[in-house]
Amino acid sequence: MKTLHGQLSEDIRFQEGLTACISCGTCTAICPAAQVSEYDPRVIVESVQRKDETLLSQLLKGNEIWRCGECLSCKTRCPRGNTPGYIIQALRALSIKTGFFGESEQGRLQLRIKRSVGEHILEYGYCVHIDEIDTNNYPEQGPVWEWYRENREQVLARLGANYNQPGSGTLRKISEEALHDLRSIFIETGAMERVNQIEEGAVKGDADEK
Repeated sequence: MKTLHGQLSEDIRFQEGLTACISCGTCTAICPAAQVSEYDPRVIVESVQRKDETLLSQLLKGNEIWRCGECLSCKTRCPRGNTPGYIIQALRALSIKTGFFGESEQGRLQLRIKRSVGEHILEYGYCVHIDEIDTNNYPEQGPVWEWYRENREQVLARLGANYNQPGSGTLRKISEEALHDLRSIFIETGAMERVNQIEEGAVKGDADEK
């Protein structure tokens, strides 16, 4: 069985993202996420370079790798050509693959994203869709949003949208042909496998807790 580092090193994002970190801290200095959260890309890259399986396991099970916004500011400033953001992407993929994402609060949020944005894309062709954003699951939207949803056909028509209808326009109905192409992209790129791994890992985590 391959080590965690062995699996990580097969990811093209890891290969492209790590050349030779000198731990200068430039990535952390430029990183927006590091300014507002407990996130330090320098420490993460340094930890990965050590090839220490215990350290790597802790990273995959922890919150820190999920704080990166993937803005890739780090790519533009590293004096050695590293891209910590790519390394983070590879770590996230491995965390999901191993099921370790379920052991951190931030990692478990991936299930929410999968069940909202991910499933909305596959079902409607949109990242978010008005038919799914209700105040039971999104209470922060408030009573005005609930009224808006209940009267969406009339409101959207007044706004010039093309709600759930063929043709062009905001919130138009995406054709089955286009949705088929979109789902095919998910399959070919491995995204479908990823969303399935998130669901399976979450179910397994629930079973383990019981």
